[in-house]
Amino acid sequence: MEARIAAPGGDDVKTRLAAILQQQRKAQLLSGPPPAETRIDRMDRLLALIRGNAKSLADAVADDYGHRSREETMIADVAASVESLEHARRHLRGWMKDKRRGVRFPLGILGARAWIRFQPKGVIGVISPWNFPVNLAVSPLAGVLAAGNRAMLKPSEFTPATSALLARLFRETFDETEVAVVTGGVEVGTAFSRLPFDHLVFTGATGVARKVMSAAAESLVPLTLELGGKSPVIVSRSADLNDAALKVMAGKLFNAGQVCLAPDYALVPAEQLESFAAKCQEAAAQLYPRLQDNPDYSAIIHDGHAKRLQEYVGDALSMGARVIEINPGREDFGDPSNRKFPPALILGSTDAMKIMQEEIFGPLLPLRPYQRIEEAIAEVNGRARPLALYYFGRDAVEEEQVLNMTVSGGVTLNDILLHATVEDLPFGGIGPSGMGRYHGVHGFREFSHAKAVYRQSRAKAVVEFFRPPYGERTRKRIATLARLR
Repeated sequence: MEARIAAPGGDDVKTRLAAILQQQRKAQLLSGPPPAETRIDRMDRLLALIRGNAKSLADAVADDYGHRSREETMIADVAASVESLEHARRHLRGWMKDKRRGVRFPLGILGARAWIRFQPKGVIGVISPWNFPVNLAVSPLAGVLAAGNRAMLKPSEFTPATSALLARLFRETFDETEVAVVTGGVEVGTAFSRLPFDHLVFTGATGVARKVMSAAAESLVPLTLELGGKSPVIVSRSADLNDAALKVMAGKLFNAGQVCLAPDYALVPAEQLESFAAKCQEAAAQLYPRLQDNPDYSAIIHDGHAKRLQEYVGDALSMGARVIEINPGREDFGDPSNRKFPPALILGSTDAMKIMQEEIFGPLLPLRPYQRIEEAIAEVNGRARPLALYYFGRDAVEEEQVLNMTVSGGVTLNDILLHATVEDLPFGGIGPSGMGRYHGVHGFREFSHAKAVYRQSRAKAVVEFFRPPYGERTRKRIATLARLR
């Protein structure tokens, strides 16, 4: 059945979306929670979809970007998706088991029992972004399908070739009552976010998330929001600067910085700032000795984003910052049509500059000095809570100080991005960087209803003393239970 929705006709869009949701909900209610075998079959089919079409998916993403490193797509979109699905498949039966819970005295010793049963929520909506258009659709689906749900997916309109390919592949692989992909622009996305899902997952910008959250509130739909923000790097005086610079630049320049977890600024001891800047330049040149015709260096997704990055640079320069462009091949970037954007370090940035006010999402990195670690921690805490924090150093006391005194979605110590690659760790933000968690068992539980179940003991007098008429015996029981004098 065709799952593509044409942009014109607002009422037609809403009607079609509502019909898909109704079909999925009806199918879920009729069949009940699917057994492990059905869930594994769905994940197996999705695995076959990804593996069997890896090259076509990489080609589509490259087409959408103008140029996107195929190896980066294979790493972050294909291999990461396979890992999410395989992990869920491997652990599913254990996750599905009821979890026993203790019952207080005296009910427990008299035979009362309590447990949690994880039930599918029902129909889950997924709105995925353009920066990793395969993985950020499939990785949530691993948890959604493992939990026994059905799903509707709305991929990004900024990656039309990839979105169209995903729609076709899912249509060939799944019945529309299992997983449906709907494509389109703002009109479709707005209507999609207003559907009365049993849960909605959104990955994208904080500004758009506010609109999605407002729309979901109309039907009290629970949300998982994976956003972003200004993820900091703290470089300790105890750090190996060469190692830190190489890892920071590798993480920053992956997908040309268009990563929600990319470092957004680095805090460096004041006396080491210039040395670290030089080492960052050397590391970038080592990773990307040329840029324009380098198949490893990705383009900016579209002209609007490239223009925004250029405006950040211009604003910083106009307010007195020093911009160090990293262009080891001394190439000409005057032609904006290829959207290759040279990396740059920003020194002397202030909070009045746009680059320190908004998430960068590109290959620009402000380096900011600090004198004492407490100052670095205070700067992190003075901003909105980020999706990630990175600390480089060998000082165990200082490391604990950073971990304990800052709040972020996740942390990688002595590297960049890698906490998000561990399927056994929860992935998500906090506050403006997101809410909810997925990956591994955390995704299974996020998309399940944890139903509390209690079975009463057969002993007839277990709770009689809680019933009226009350008397002295009741009061003594209460005093015992509450440990009253």
